[in-house]
Amino acid sequence: MERKVNLKDVARDADVSLSTASHALNGTAPLTVEVRERVLDSAKRLGYLDRRRKKATIAALRVLLLAIPGDAAPESDLNLVSWTILNGLRKECERRGIRIVPFVSTGRRIDGAEVKQIALSERADGIVVLNDDQPELIRSLSSPDMPVVIVNGEDPAMLVDTVTPENRFGARLGIEHLLALGHRRILHLTWKGRTTIQRRYDGFSDAYFAAQLRVPEDMIVEAEGYEPRHGEAAIKALLDRDPTMNGATAVFCAADNLALGCLKALADRDIRVPEAISVLGFDDIVPGEFSRPPLSTVSVPTDKLGAAALALIEQRLIANDPQRPAHRLELGCHLVLRGSIAPPR
Repeated sequence: MERKVNLKDVARDADVSLSTASHALNGTAPLTVEVRERVLDSAKRLGYLDRRRKKATIAALRVLLLAIPGDAAPESDLNLVSWTILNGLRKECERRGIRIVPFVSTGRRIDGAEVKQIALSERADGIVVLNDDQPELIRSLSSPDMPVVIVNGEDPAMLVDTVTPENRFGARLGIEHLLALGHRRILHLTWKGRTTIQRRYDGFSDAYFAAQLRVPEDMIVEAEGYEPRHGEAAIKALLDRDPTMNGATAVFCAADNLALGCLKALADRDIRVPEAISVLGFDDIVPGEFSRPPLSTVSVPTDKLGAAALALIEQRLIANDPQRPAHRLELGCHLVLRGSIAPPR
């Protein structure tokens, strides 16, 4: 009877220690790309890799193509959410010895054909797409031969795996807190963003429905974009039309960036927060901690999204099942209460 190849055989063939071979195959320690690939190549050649994959006990991801829209690439205060996601993904790849091949689009839209071509030429094991969930992109990337995960986006058609914060639940959590404090006229400051932003409006409505209250459709204000200047302009325009802001006692902003602009607009009109009006953000970016007053917000686990995306890719690689259905993974959010919220007066 032929002896089964074991981990010691793999370590000997790859000229590494037994512990290094174990870390390389399980993704449990930072190793150089060269060492991890050498171990995996030995495991594949000796037949150990296939046996472990069948038992679903091996981390098979070595090369990852990361596709980013051009507007999410610059590191700035406006892109703190995207950069926190990217930094979390980078750290996890470094820890597990996964090589990242970055692709940054020239505009806001990612070219699926170009991404697939680069993935093939780099022999990538999977593709992660950040912040772009356009249906045509998803259709072009969907393939049983290449795992794809959309991070911070949705795929209603469920063609590929997705990882996103629980935007709807997070927004509902925030509005339920404001309602519990006694607020009823809550202004929702948002913008025409992707589906993920629409989910925050859905959560806003859910909280009213759950409380058996009418959703105040007249309290929806759309800014031109998500930047602080857009939030500031939208609130100032509303104050110019109606100094009472439609009788609002609180403002729920679909992003912290909008909330920071809202705080500035209110301060410029000498409207005190939270004495005269409460302000709640969404995302929990660093500048909110240092605003005046410090911004209460719905905290999003942005630094965990990358690791969750890698797990989905590895699960698909291990399963090796073309019929495996797409998975939609949502990570929970929680409230961070600082100084910008109080009961209405």
